[in-house]
Amino acid sequence: MSKLVIVLLLLNSVAIVFAQQPTKQTTDPTANPRKQKIEKNDALLRWPDEDVPYIITDAERRAFKALKTNDERENFIKTFWDNRDPNPDTEANEYREEYYERIAYANEHFSSGIPGWKTDRGRIYIRWGKPDEIESHPAGGSYNEPGNVNGAITTYPFEIWFYRNLDGPGSGVEIEFVDPTGTGEYRIARDKDEKNALAKVTGPPSDRVFERAQDSPLERNYRIATLEMPPQVKFTALQGIANGSSPVVDTTPLEFELRVDFFRQSESSVTSAFTIQTKNKDLEFKQNGVVNTATINIFGKVTAVSNKRSGIFEDSVTTNSTNAALIELKAGESAYQKLIALPPGYYKVDVVVRDVNNGNTGLRSVGFNVPRYDSTKLSTSTLVLTSKLRPANSGDIGGLFVIGSHKVMPNLSARYRKGQEVGVYLQVYNAGVDQTTLRPSIDVDYILLKDGKEISRSREDWSGLSDASQRLTLARLIPTTSLAPGEYEVAVSIRDRVGVQTIESKARFTVTP
Repeated sequence: MSKLVIVLLLLNSVAIVFAQQPTKQTTDPTANPRKQKIEKNDALLRWPDEDVPYIITDAERRAFKALKTNDERENFIKTFWDNRDPNPDTEANEYREEYYERIAYANEHFSSGIPGWKTDRGRIYIRWGKPDEIESHPAGGSYNEPGNVNGAITTYPFEIWFYRNLDGPGSGVEIEFVDPTGTGEYRIARDKDEKNALAKVTGPPSDRVFERAQDSPLERNYRIATLEMPPQVKFTALQGIANGSSPVVDTTPLEFELRVDFFRQSESSVTSAFTIQTKNKDLEFKQNGVVNTATINIFGKVTAVSNKRSGIFEDSVTTNSTNAALIELKAGESAYQKLIALPPGYYKVDVVVRDVNNGNTGLRSVGFNVPRYDSTKLSTSTLVLTSKLRPANSGDIGGLFVIGSHKVMPNLSARYRKGQEVGVYLQVYNAGVDQTTLRPSIDVDYILLKDGKEISRSREDWSGLSDASQRLTLARLIPTTSLAPGEYEVAVSIRDRVGVQTIESKARFTVTP
């Protein structure tokens, strides 16, 4: 009896214990917050600082540091290079390949106790590529400094790098590197006298005849600051519009004109000049003090009939005006030009232009045929009517609108105010050579017509030297002072007296009051 009582008491105790346990609730595991494991990969984490420190933007660096997983980082790196790929239609990324080649070159040529990619010369070379010109003085010594009437100065080893044009820093960029320690580590000179080995003893020359504005410490520091900025990431959104993957949805489309001209480079290559022109009245100018600025971004893609990309161009064009001149400026146009060498054949160009200030966007697609120039026949380039036409000077090198030996700014509207000169530019190829003078011998007639009737004619007897490869350049300014407002046509008739061949090119223009 007593044993039975004990067993019952134990069972009751167990029942009480289980009855006091809380009931376990069943939950949906998908409702639980996702636990994302933070992954670390030292090589990936070091990528911004050791692989691309000179070309990654601040925004890209911040975005990369916010990533948590290796997959996210690898996808970011792929997108980073894709955004800089100049030709996405090919398997290779030419920008990335050239970038790592620049690093290898810098390490091979600029190392001096520290890796070449960490030196000043290495940093500039990796960012901006090979300079157009290098003036090198590896041993220093006597140097005739421009503008110094005292004669030669004694210098440390130094180099001067020159770039004709860089996106961002601009045109005519000159960088001076000095090696004051003789160790081979050239440093960017922030002052003109850093290369002067005796400047601390004798002081800088006090009676220079002149000092270039670009040599002032303020200008040098500004130029160095622009060189330290990463090269611009181009307009990938505009590329999507040109490709058709991002349609243009704009209630106020931006109108612009597009023209393609052709100039023979060789039998298998033709320089194709793509000129884009917008009316300033269609652009939005933002005021900053006394300066008003309009900016447009341009993206163009050239495609052959085989659907193979043959070239791209992308740039930003800025137009500035003071408050007083803004009304007059808005009555004019802004223009941009890109030169691309193409083999003869049929192509299409897709161009997207966007006003940065208001977002208005325009798209144009134009088919064109790059001509094949027969080396046995008298032929010409496109006849270009210009708003500006003059011989090019040293300051024009690397700039826009330089064709051959001339500055040639096309007038796409072909409209001229009465009194404004009409520029006519034409290149002539394969003119016969007179064996007695060893020079081309041609007659050139400039004929002005109205309503199909000739109203004036002027002749140019060409017996001078030709340009390179039997190329003759015709550049003529036609006055409009005596012309009544209306429609006109100019014809350039060329007769080769040696080869007995004749060719004529025509273009129409309008004179306004």
